Amino acid sequence: MRTSRAVADATPPLPEGPSTTGSHPAPATPGVRTRSQHQRRRRIVQAAAALASRGGVEAMQMRTVAERAGVALGTLYRYFPSKMDLVVAVVGEEIDLLESSIERRPPHAAHPAGRAVDVLMRATRGLMREPELADALIRSLIMAEVEAPFGDRMASLLLRVATDGRTVSLPAEDQLALTGSLTGVWVQELLEMLRGRRTYEQIQHRIEIAAERLLTGF
Repeated sequence: MRTSRAVADATPPLPEGPSTTGSHPAPATPGVRTRSQHQRRRRIVQAAAALASRGGVEAMQMRTVAERAGVALGTLYRYFPSKMDLVVAVVGEEIDLLESSIERRPPHAAHPAGRAVDVLMRATRGLMREPELADALIRSLIMAEVEAPFGDRMASLLLRVATDGRTVSLPAEDQLALTGSLTGVWVQELLEMLRGRRTYEQIQHRIEIAAERLLTGF
């Protein structure tokens, strides 16, 4: 992960709820956000990630995030109406970084399964650099009450890498279902690793087996 993770101040949990403070206007839609709004949003996400990396999602108290990011609490709620929205944003940034890595250094394996495994193991290495954050994010997304596009984005990324621009005889819906299933296997294995029940090598072996079976039609 490349987001800056600093040690969070020990701040006791505070009641969370939208505040009427803050003079910033509500952010525009993504297509017309100003540069300052993008920068403000990024500061908020980085602040949340830094707190979570030291104390899990419980440390991501909205008031503490706002103070760390240097924004009013009301401004924070305009960008992220709930803590879970903020968690999803942190995960989204991590996927953005993974996609950038894939663009710079595309997998060169000869077979679709090998390319998919390359992506998933890169993601594993990135997440495990900060296991507390990884554990917090994965667990929170599993129990998410808001739309969390994590699985869909990972499945789509795996599909692009696996097909590598080639035509596949399988229907598009089936292709996405298969890469989605592979993503599900990876998430479960990652949880086992976070619990201390899997080594990196064991995860890679299991992912390789799953990829060979699921992507055989590619």
